[in-house]
Amino acid sequence: MAKVEIYTTPFCPYCSRAKTLLGRKGVNFTEYDAPHGSEERSQAISRSGGRTTVPQIFINGDAVGGCDDLFALDRAGKLDEMLQAA
Repeated sequence: MAKVEIYTTPFCPYCSRAKTLLGRKGVNFTEYDAPHGSEERSQAISRSGGRTTVPQIFINGDAVGGCDDLFALDRAGKLDEMLQAA
């Protein structure tokens, strides 16, 4: 199974949607609390190539994007393949 990381903030509906989708797929993921001004938020911005929104999702170290990007990959049938790659 792929290594999945997600940077989130509390009360973020997009973060919740992304985590729900990953949970429905049985994916274990590492969640980082990344409020504005935190070291974790700086890491997310740096790793994602400058994207400042949450969630920021990484699969096997590659930036996937946010919630909408994750759902687009799922609709295109590409997410399951990415999650199977180790």
